[in-house]
Amino acid sequence: MNDLRIFETQDGSHSIFAEQFGVSYHSKYGAIQETQHVFIDAALRFKAVEKKELHVLEMGFGTGLNAYMTYLEAQKHNLHIHYTAVEAYPLTQAQWKNLNYAEQLQEDRKAFDIFHTTPWNIPIKINENFELLKLLQRFEDLDFSPQFDIIYYDTFAPDAQPELWEVELFQKMYDALLKGGVLVTYCAKGVVKRTMKSVGFEIEGLQGPPGKREMTRATKVN
Repeated sequence: MNDLRIFETQDGSHSIFAEQFGVSYHSKYGAIQETQHVFIDAALRFKAVEKKELHVLEMGFGTGLNAYMTYLEAQKHNLHIHYTAVEAYPLTQAQWKNLNYAEQLQEDRKAFDIFHTTPWNIPIKINENFELLKLLQRFEDLDFSPQFDIIYYDTFAPDAQPELWEVELFQKMYDALLKGGVLVTYCAKGVVKRTMKSVGFEIEGLQGPPGKREMTRATKVN
């Protein structure tokens, strides 16, 4: 997509606004804060209490922030992460090169750049703690067997892309999880939670990130 522009969120970290869909990739209140709260705290740390080797599926690689912060968390706590990220419309080099996440997190930028320059559709071992597989395809075309402990559901909002919040896709997400696996999303709309519940998920409403009252964690109980 060429209709993208970088802007600074309230915590100083960048996000991207997609003119075509009228939405941003992250909360305007803070991209890093949102990723930390919704994906790292509510999913990765939540599951890392049980096991240190985790299989993560990200729906929407986007800026690479979720993957990058998961990688950093793995290094700090000696987690072993098998990370699969799905993206149909990857950023160009000119776009991701200007994102400031490494600087804001006071980390080496090398790993962030590697995440964007590794080839698609080939599993790459970033280091002993982290393996990355980026899939260049549409979410609707996915078909996974149960293999994931965590799903980061980070697609555009239901108003922008309603087809990504319908029962067929949540059935695919449910089928992709191992028993006890969790899906987390910033979205807490009643219709979305009812749709997730209809395919078998057990739903929890959690406190949302800055600027948002609530988020959702869904668990595959059977």
